[in-house]
This record gives sequence, C-alpha cells and structure tokens, in this order.
Amino acid sequence: MPFPFPLPSDDRTLSPYTGYTRAHWESAADSLLAAVAPYATADGALYHLPGDRTSWSGKLSDGLEGYARTLLLAAFRRDEKALERYADGLAAGTAGVWPRIADRSQPLVEAASIALALRLTRPLLWDRLDAPVRERAAQWLADALTAEPWACNWELFPVTVGGFLREIGYEPEAAGAAIDRGLDRIEQWYVGDGWYTDGRGRAFDYYNGWAMHLYPVLHAWLEDDPRLLDLYGGRLETHLADYARLFGADGAPMRQGRSLTYRFATTAPLWLGALTGRTPLSPGETRRLASGALRHFLDRDAVDDRGLLTLGWHGPEEAVLQGYSGPASPYWASKAFVGLLLPPDHEAWTAPEQPGPTDRADAVTPVRPPNWLLQSTASDGLVRLHNHGSEDVRYDPYYTRLAYSTVTAPSTSYDNSVIVDEDPSRTDIEPLGAGDDWVASRHTTGGDARVTSLVLARGAAEVRAHLVTGAAPGTPVRITGWAPHEDAQAELLPAVGLLEGPAGLTGTTGDGPTLFVALARLTAEPDPRPLADLVSVRTDGPDGIVVSWSGDDSVRARLEDGAAFVGEVNER
Repeated sequence: MPFPFPLPSDDRTLSPYTGYTRAHWESAADSLLAAVAPYATADGALYHLPGDRTSWSGKLSDGLEGYARTLLLAAFRRDEKALERYADGLAAGTAGVWPRIADRSQPLVEAASIALALRLTRPLLWDRLDAPVRERAAQWLADALTAEPWACNWELFPVTVGGFLREIGYEPEAAGAAIDRGLDRIEQWYVGDGWYTDGRGRAFDYYNGWAMHLYPVLHAWLEDDPRLLDLYGGRLETHLADYARLFGADGAPMRQGRSLTYRFATTAPLWLGALTGRTPLSPGETRRLASGALRHFLDRDAVDDRGLLTLGWHGPEEAVLQGYSGPASPYWASKAFVGLLLPPDHEAWTAPEQPGPTDRADAVTPVRPPNWLLQSTASDGLVRLHNHGSEDVRYDPYYTRLAYSTVTAPSTSYDNSVIVDEDPSRTDIEPLGAGDDWVASRHTTGGDARVTSLVLARGAAEVRAHLVTGAAPGTPVRITGWAPHEDAQAELLPAVGLLEGPAGLTGTTGDGPTLFVALARLTAEPDPRPLADLVSVRTDGPDGIVVSWSGDDSVRARLEDGAAFVGEVNER
C-alpha cells in the first residue's frame, strides 16, 4: 500500500532518480505529525499509539517515547502549530505525568530527543513557556546529567541534554561535566576510518550513523565549536564514504543490525554531512540517497492506512524488533528529517540529483574497521555485505550471518551460514583482514569446531571458502547461501568438498583440517550469464584454491586455522 496521504507530484527534472523534492519531505513530515495527533492523551503529555505490543519499559514509558520522538519531528519541521501542542504536553509531563530519568532507563533516551528539540526550536517553544514550566522541565531533564547510561550509544544522551541545559544556564557545571564524560567515553569505541563500535566488542551497524555520529556532530554544530566540529565532523565525512555504499538503487538500506524499524533514520548522517559541510558527497548525491530511502519505505507499507509507522521493515515484521521496541519506537525515524534544517535554497535541495555509488558502476569495496566487503552491481542495483567482523554479544541473525543484502532478510533456515554438526552458531568472530576483492575471518561454533572463512567477489559472483578445524572426522558440514527472494535469484554451487543437498551444500570433515568451497550469487538481472561461466575454482593443495574469473585473470588463496593468504596466481 502506498503512503496513505497525498504527496506532491514527482519532479523528474530536479530529481530524476527518486522524483522527490523538499516539498515531498515537508509533506511526509506534516502527514506523519497529523497521523499521531489523535493518539495524544488529553493533556498532550503522552502518545499512546495503537497496537498490542508493549516494550519491556512499560506503557507509561512507551507513551513518553511517543511524545519525545514525534516532538523531534515537529522540531525539525519547525511546525509552530504542532509545537504548541507539544508545549502543553511538556507542561503536563513535567508536572508529574512522566516517569523520572533513572540509571539505564528508557526516559534517558527520550530526554535526549526532548532536549534536542527544545534547543533547535528555542525561540518557538522554550522561550514562550511560562517560567514555572521551564523550571520543571529543566529539573526533569537534569536527572539525565547524573543517570548512568548503558555502555554504548546511550553515553551520548547526557551529552545532548547537557548541551541544552548549559545553553539555558541551568546547572552549567553539571551539564559541562556530563558532556565531557560522555564524549570521553565514546573515544574508547572509535576504531578509526570514521567507524565506532556501539559499545564493547564488535557491534557495527546503523547506530554508527544515527547515534555515534549524529549526537556529537549536532552538539558541535549547535555549540559552534570549530575544534569539536573538525574532530567529529571529520570522522563523519570519512564515514560517509563507506556509508553511502550501503544503499541499493531502489533506495533500500542494507538490512543488517539492530533497530531496523527506525527505517529511514538511516538517512540522518547523509543530511548531517550536508548540514555541517562535512561530507564527501555532492549535494545531488546526498538527496538522491536520502530521498531514495524515504521513498523506498513510503512506497512499501512502512506506514499503515492511518498514517502511522508500523513496527517492522516494510510492513509489520516481528523479526526486526527488540524487547525495547514499543508502539512509538519507529518514530526514531524522525531523525531523517534533520535535512529540513537546511534552508530551502541550499544546494542539497536545489541541485539536480546525481547517481549514488550503486548507480554508477560495479564495485567491490573493503571496509576495514568492521572487516566487511561491500559488493554492488549497477545492472540490478543490489548491494551485498560480506560480514567478517561484526557480531552482537549473543547470536543474532541480523549481526552474525556471513552476508546481508539490500533485498534479502535473514531467514529462519540459517541462510549464509556454515553449519557444523547441525550447529549454526557463529561466535567469537575474529577478523583476518580485507583486500580489494576479498575478506576473511575465523569464528567458533557451539562445539569445539573453528571455521576460517574467505570470500572473494567480482561483479555479482562470489567464491566462499571455509576451512573447518577441530571437528571429529566424519562430522557433517552444511553450507547455505542467500535466502530466496521474489525479486532476486539466489544460487549456490559446489566447488570443493561439497555436494548439493535439499537445504544447501553438504560434506563431511576428514582427518584434520578440511576445506569446503562454494560458488554463490545473488542477482536481479533478468537473464544472467551462468555462474559457472563467470568463475571457476580448482584445488591447490589440501588448503589452497585457484580462482579463475572470466577474463582469464586468476587468484591463488590459501587458508590456515586463523589465517588467510590471497595473491595473484603467479605469486608464491
């Protein structure tokens, strides 16, 4: 079902790829705000959106979430009429309706959205409030300065609250201390080249863009602090060079990581780069990517017939939710509208759209901090992510599979996995490096087995090699490929040590390390060349292969337990 409210007509002159202009963004924001208004409580302090689901924080916190996240949308839109409603809600909420901000509590998250919205619209909202309301609101927010966050992107919520409170002169020393503490803490998770982990370990996903970059860069921009903006803006600019490659030609972001129900919040760092001038992207490329993502979701049931964002990816989808996902959680998508802070005459709105990375040419791009390989093809607009370095603290299908794409979703049948002795788990992922057309890692299964994996890619073709060690002789091994999808063709062919089976490719371990190799492809081309015509593999000893691509160039690869070596075929 398309977006249930009218949008302006497409402008294919200014926006040949998406048809969307600033007017479309403004209309979408207005429609989303109008749709949630009937679900506000009489005093405006809570927004109880319909649905059977309640987050683990409870209904009261969920109602605050509805207020805070939609207030942020009204702030980016600078909608004075809507802001009047939220002013009433602020007065009531801080008079005892809202739960207090406590250690590691959901209200700490929502306080950041409220503080940011108040800071962005200070002449329109905060400065018009009665003095007692301002005092109560500042007191409520001030608890965020000392509340202990979870050790992840939550460290930035006190920073955001502190920035506003310091600006209005409320407890400036405590606010400054909270800012310094949060910014200091995220330094331990910066791993270079524009990438953060979301807390300890190797959790790489969209929280890089819509949290770890968004809050520090906005803070630096609002503070008008050149030093901070050079630091955090420089990191954002570096990050966007990789980030821009995560979007398919149809606008779909990569379907990987947590909180995917935030959907077009994935566009926030794109706009942020344009807002601060810290971006490697042209204005037309920025809008092409951002508008492509917004249109992708509005055209694919992200919004129901009441105009409400649903809990899911396209339509409702339980698999992408977490325990903290309440009825209003999807409205973190409001962050996408940070682009409306750009004036209408900014080039990001007035320049003709230009092609994004996926539109321009086939590419295989290593992303070294997360140890990923991004593989995109211009003929069908698909992007594939080969994951050899990102994992959550537990087995999570949206973190720990070998590969993801802009069209497929992780399946319950363990797509893109190496299943040793019926154990599909993949934990303790150890990055082994990435090159121009390859990436490698080692992981463990639930038993004693270790799997060293290597993927080589060219065009849409992939060679996947897995060396299994630590398993008893005769242990069954099953290799799976891409999940089926109605808009793309998934292929998996045996190359070394494998036979075709009903649920993937199968083999057994020998007496010692055993190598298994498969050819894989995910393509939306209507009549693709046979995969076997594009690439072939022959063995090169017990732990090596020679990969021959069409065009006669060849690559030699060798795997050891915890090591991978890749070079031209004439190298020894």
